[in-house]
Amino acid sequence: MRFIRLMLSGVAVSFALTAWAQNEAASTPAANAGSNDAIVKMRQQEAAANRAYDKKVAAAKKVYDHKKAEAKKERDAAIAAARYGNTQ
Repeated sequence: MRFIRLMLSGVAVSFALTAWAQNEAASTPAANAGSNDAIVKMRQQEAAANRAYDKKVAAAKKVYDHKKAEAKKERDAAIAAARYGNTQ
């Protein structure tokens, strides 16, 4: 019985230490920023390219939304003129 308790407490301690080490590594991403690993660098470059792409898409979407709103105003004015005979 004493052996089982000892084994269970040992397993619990090892799980706790593993979780603590993983949390510590996750809380310091700056340590991974200077990696010499080619795959890590590739992933960082891919992420940077994706961020730049997303910024460009967001800017284009703003322009699109503005142009769409202008077109909607023109359409609404033309419909109002057709329905009610208003010419502005």
